[in-house]
Amino acid sequence: MHGTGFPKREAVYKKGIRINMNEIISYAMSLVAGVVLGYIFFGGLWLTVRRLPQMKHPMLWTFLSVILRMSISLIGFYLIARGGHWIQILVCLVGFMAVRFV
Repeated sequence: MHGTGFPKREAVYKKGIRINMNEIISYAMSLVAGVVLGYIFFGGLWLTVRRLPQMKHPMLWTFLSVILRMSISLIGFYLIARGGHWIQILVCLVGFMAVRFV
């Protein structure tokens, strides 16, 4: 008898969609993690491009920067993916890409 008297609640329970507080916090943390990963990735890219003209070996600097930025990003996404919910990964990716457009 969940949601008795509230048609909107009855519809939610009939569909089987229930989001509890833990999931909302989990999605928020995934979004924050995505934003942090995005800042690290795109901030590192910005620093790399800015410092390239002053570097003695720009190819080496670029290569090491790509390896480091990709490693940090992939480890971060892996840690989010360990939770087993694809929605968390999607939310993390949205946060990651949101940094790109800001």
